[in-house]
Amino acid sequence: MKPLKSNLSSSHEQQEAISNLGEVVLDVRQLETTFTTEQGPIKVLDGVSFQAKRGQTIGIVGESGCGKSVTSLSIMGLLPRPHGQVTGGEVIYKGQDVTKLPPEKLYEMRGDRIAMIFQEPMTALNPVHTIGEQLCEVFRLHRPEFNKQQRKIEAIKMLKKVDIPAPEKRFDVYPHELSGGMRQRVMIAIALACKPDILIADEPTTALDVTIQAQILSLMKDLQKETGMAIIFITHDLGVVAEICDEVVVMYAGRAVEKTNVFELFENPRHPYSRGLLNSIPRLDDKPKTRLNTIEGSVPSLADMPKGCRFYNRCPDRQNKCESQTPVPEMIADDHMVSCLRLKELS
Repeated sequence: MKPLKSNLSSSHEQQEAISNLGEVVLDVRQLETTFTTEQGPIKVLDGVSFQAKRGQTIGIVGESGCGKSVTSLSIMGLLPRPHGQVTGGEVIYKGQDVTKLPPEKLYEMRGDRIAMIFQEPMTALNPVHTIGEQLCEVFRLHRPEFNKQQRKIEAIKMLKKVDIPAPEKRFDVYPHELSGGMRQRVMIAIALACKPDILIADEPTTALDVTIQAQILSLMKDLQKETGMAIIFITHDLGVVAEICDEVVVMYAGRAVEKTNVFELFENPRHPYSRGLLNSIPRLDDKPKTRLNTIEGSVPSLADMPKGCRFYNRCPDRQNKCESQTPVPEMIADDHMVSCLRLKELS
């Protein structure tokens, strides 16, 4: 029997991960994604840019329909084909543009170096295979040197790592036999089985109650400290952003309208949409039974986007020029980007 190669981080690997903290591991540059529809091609993402750094978490926030999940699917090469395609920009990982890799190379990278946790584990997990079979499948695909016994040993270790009780017994159960929180832990175990450099988490706690959500977030932070991986955390919950993120990208209608560190966003939001999102959060000092703050209107249809600023129809600070002129991203500080035509007037 081959000697067992442990899949858990050694002290040397942990030390290396710590020494490389802050290194850019994924560079998304002017990403554009287009969907082919009955009305013709529609640009869903329009020039989205950000960097994911080792040991840090970058949050992507915005309402439903803003392009958050499409961004993650574009990076992973999981867009519905042939209707969805990356039509511009680059996604650079270790000097390679992921969007231009041949399918077999992308297949090798996905789940190994770049992994993803999906929003609903009940649909992401296969209901006719046991938890253990699905975990072992990851090792079979990406660690071909493991034999059957080694795959089982490593799978049980991963279940233990994500705090699944009695992992030896849970190895043989089916997804429907576990609670929502346990299923999400299994998804995290599958995603982290090969110790990826980048983990994309697409609203992984949305369907969970607050207590389980806190446990999952704590687990992700602990695993990040151990491995040094970069996390791209997609959510609409600004409370979660404050809890787990280091940097934030605020998206609206397929564009990044503001990008900065999490403290700056909460203390000094500059884009009207960012301010609207933050003002919508209920506060303990609000007067009881008062009307909650909202952003009037809704995200425009992708098939009927405004020509200028896409937030024009909902913006409380809009002027006539905003209807026809497209705002250009502008750096107002070393780590603070805002895309607004009235930025200087409103400062």
